[in-house]
Amino acid sequence: MSLEFSLTDSLSLNDLQVYLGRAGRVEDGSVRLIADGSVLAVYVAVFYPSGLLDQSPTVLGLRTFELSTPVTFDVVVPVRSLLERLARREGDAERSADAPVVVSVPMQVYTVTWAAISPPRGGWTSLDPTGSSVLEPVATAGINEVAEAIPTGTGEQIVHRVRAEVWSRPIPGLEHVPAGGAFAALSLGFLSDEVRIYETGPWTRLSTERGHVLIKRKAWSLLG
Repeated sequence: MSLEFSLTDSLSLNDLQVYLGRAGRVEDGSVRLIADGSVLAVYVAVFYPSGLLDQSPTVLGLRTFELSTPVTFDVVVPVRSLLERLARREGDAERSADAPVVVSVPMQVYTVTWAAISPPRGGWTSLDPTGSSVLEPVATAGINEVAEAIPTGTGEQIVHRVRAEVWSRPIPGLEHVPAGGAFAALSLGFLSDEVRIYETGPWTRLSTERGHVLIKRKAWSLLG
């Protein structure tokens, strides 16, 4: 039996398309869908370690969507496949803008390492907030540095090493937040004047009304 979920209206469909489109330009891979009753949590990967010895942080994006019909599942599917299915439903949604939009879930994938990491739901401690005036320059500078350091045709391992070096650096004044968090917030369209910061264990969360960035640091980075 195939899985499906029902978004409340065409606006939710469009929001999900925009979000996944942004995510696909950053990491054209997979998306984790967790449906729990009337809420669909949509996780995407922005940056993550390439192996056991890689000390890079895991940086995820998260948006939640209201479902018109309660359902429960936890699957990982290709971003492109889900975008194709959303596009096929776009015409139907335009003809009935306020009606629920039922979307079938693509074939699952089982080899996505970052999808095995689940951020905690509770226990978050609020820290002093920040904003786009702090995060956006960090993200822009990092994007430019990565672009200058990686010539066309560079091998995948070198690309990852450069990105790991740039996006693992702590943000000045926000030493518990790596620059990859700023990159994720900018790339996924989450930045706003106020960005709330929460922390629990090795996890940090950057939250705005537009979405959340979840960062898991390696345990060693908590020392000192």
